[in-house]
Amino acid sequence: MEKNLEIDVLARTLYGEARNQSREGLQAVANVILNRVSAAKSGTTKWWGTDIISVCKKPYQFSCWNASDPNCKIIKEITSDNVIFRICIDIATKASNGMLPDITNGATSYYAKSMKTPPPWAKNKVPCTIIRDHIFFNNI
Repeated sequence: MEKNLEIDVLARTLYGEARNQSREGLQAVANVILNRVSAAKSGTTKWWGTDIISVCKKPYQFSCWNASDPNCKIIKEITSDNVIFRICIDIATKASNGMLPDITNGATSYYAKSMKTPPPWAKNKVPCTIIRDHIFFNNI
């Protein structure tokens, strides 16, 4: 798999999912993706995918890749002229090269605090951390 494509897909996912967050919030979303990849590599679960691209593009996991989501068009057209996208590229590069510390305590899932009702998978789960507008969980 080409490293540049991996970085590009991860950066677009970060932009689509968390562009309104701080650098820490963007990093946390990258951590979730990397933790899902780690789960696959350790044999814990391959449900989410086995590498960065398959995890990011797993249907209905990161809504910015869903064709019906307005963010899908945005993430496909964004360029490095955008300062926030450049930050996403930097974080994605560090993540892809194994240089991004996990600030989520092993989170594999999250949802936005703005949701009126938590998603069903979060029922009776204890968050492992809260970073800005997202609540993070380790669902393994």
